[in-house]
Amino acid sequence: MKIKQTYKDWSDEELLGQFGNTSRQEFLGALYARYIPLVYGLCLKYLRQQEDAEDAVMHIYEELQRKVANFEIDNFRTWLYSVAKNHCLQILRRTQGQLFQEIDERVMESDEFEHLLDTDEDIEKDKALNYCLDTLSVEQKACVVHFFFDDWSYADIVEKTGFALTKVKSYIQNGKRNLKLCMVKILDC
Repeated sequence: MKIKQTYKDWSDEELLGQFGNTSRQEFLGALYARYIPLVYGLCLKYLRQQEDAEDAVMHIYEELQRKVANFEIDNFRTWLYSVAKNHCLQILRRTQGQLFQEIDERVMESDEFEHLLDTDEDIEKDKALNYCLDTLSVEQKACVVHFFFDDWSYADIVEKTGFALTKVKSYIQNGKRNLKLCMVKILDC
């Protein structure tokens, strides 16, 4: 078995896995270091001040230490981009005096979709549901599961995931549609 000498030879998945298993900051630090230029550039684009962007890069790393354990991350780069973008948007909302309104539009969601989730009566539907959930993107799956299974409001999902409200709504709507299409396809076969 070959032992790797430096973390630069490790994949994102290996570093993320080691951090998950050991909670040693060196693994997360090595992984984040790869993407600091990307994060900094994104923060500079949104915040438009070098000092603010540098501060954001530091705060995002602190956020990652808390958030990584709460997500099943398939693509770290994409997930980090989303975290960084949402962090910057939150700063802009705060500094520009925009008020975040807690919105719970659950009553507007389709009853037809919730019917698909009533799996107590049918083991086949349960298997199809589990399979189809796994076909969704990480973000869609997280939002759909939190909204329909954990009974979280949009505001809860925004607060706990760091996704923007518009993204949460989009992930739920698209995830719901994709889940329904997948289940119909599987159950009709």
